[in-house]
Amino acid sequence: MAVKIRLRRMGQKKAPFYRIVVADARSPRDGRFVEEIGTYDPSKDPSEFHVDEEAAKKWLANGAQPTEQVGKIFKAAGIIK
Repeated sequence: MAVKIRLRRMGQKKAPFYRIVVADARSPRDGRFVEEIGTYDPSKDPSEFHVDEEAAKKWLANGAQPTEQVGKIFKAAGIIK
């Protein structure tokens, strides 16, 4: 099973709020997921994010691939070098 760490869109129209989730690569963007490991709010200035570092490192060690945007969030949080 290919696993990705990606963003799941929440919130109202024109007011996005994202949850960082671990999901099967074949499932839809806002569909079923395995675990929620954080949040990301781009509407605040500067953008605000919270990540469970232990869970993120565990999933990365098990072979989960972060998407491009999640990779940038992880770099800012200091999880990925």
